[in-house]
Amino acid sequence: MLIPKPSLLLSKSSPLRRFSQCATAVLHPQPDPSPPFSYLPDLPKPDPKHSETIHAIPRSISGKNISAKERKAGRVPSIVFEQEDGQHGGNKRLISVETNQIKKLVNHLGRSFFLSRLFDLEVRPQFGSDEVVEKVRVLPRSVHLHAGTDAVLNVTFIRAPSHAWLKVEVPLMFIGDDVSPGLKKGAYLNVIKRKVKYLCPADVIPPYIEVDLSELDVGQKLVMGDLKVHPALKLVQSKDEAVVKIAGARVSDQQKKEKVSEKKK
Repeated sequence: MLIPKPSLLLSKSSPLRRFSQCATAVLHPQPDPSPPFSYLPDLPKPDPKHSETIHAIPRSISGKNISAKERKAGRVPSIVFEQEDGQHGGNKRLISVETNQIKKLVNHLGRSFFLSRLFDLEVRPQFGSDEVVEKVRVLPRSVHLHAGTDAVLNVTFIRAPSHAWLKVEVPLMFIGDDVSPGLKKGAYLNVIKRKVKYLCPADVIPPYIEVDLSELDVGQKLVMGDLKVHPALKLVQSKDEAVVKIAGARVSDQQKKEKVSEKKK
């Protein structure tokens, strides 16, 4: 069972809703060569049925007017950062992607899950052309939606070759809440973190991390160091930061139970 994610709080003055405040994916220099990595059988891996090639065309110039024309034509202005200098925005390729395709992917996967999944990206001279100018594997770095309409305004990607190490905010998926001893006793789930940041080899970026609540009793918690992930992943945040806690019953819930108990007497 999935624990629903709360909506993000937004500034009233901001016209955009941003879903990657902390640089969802930026290249992190890795001085030493690393062996090839592969997903482990007992850990989450991308579902192949959701694999999709993102189609794009080159874009020579940028600017507000150009971006507005692209959106009016059913295209989303986008950027692909080069892997060697992605975190500073150098060596970038301007592209446009199809609005309907990106909207479908974001809606289908969910915004956080879209930002933690690798895609093949094909650049063609124009949509529908058989000529492929470039094909590259990318990771979405950010997606900006209009605050009022949820229209996709722009998308940023970063190249994800096998040798790259990327800093990624991986979404959490909570399981085992239906058998948690603490929750069965009437306690409630206090979700403290919904994403955790890791430095990941590009070949084993997890689509999500499962957080097992099945053995948690009242007062117990899980910290970042408790999460089960691929051994190659490096936690960027403190391993002692709490992720989730089983807290005692809310006062209002307890009062309701007491009133029911009194009526029965």
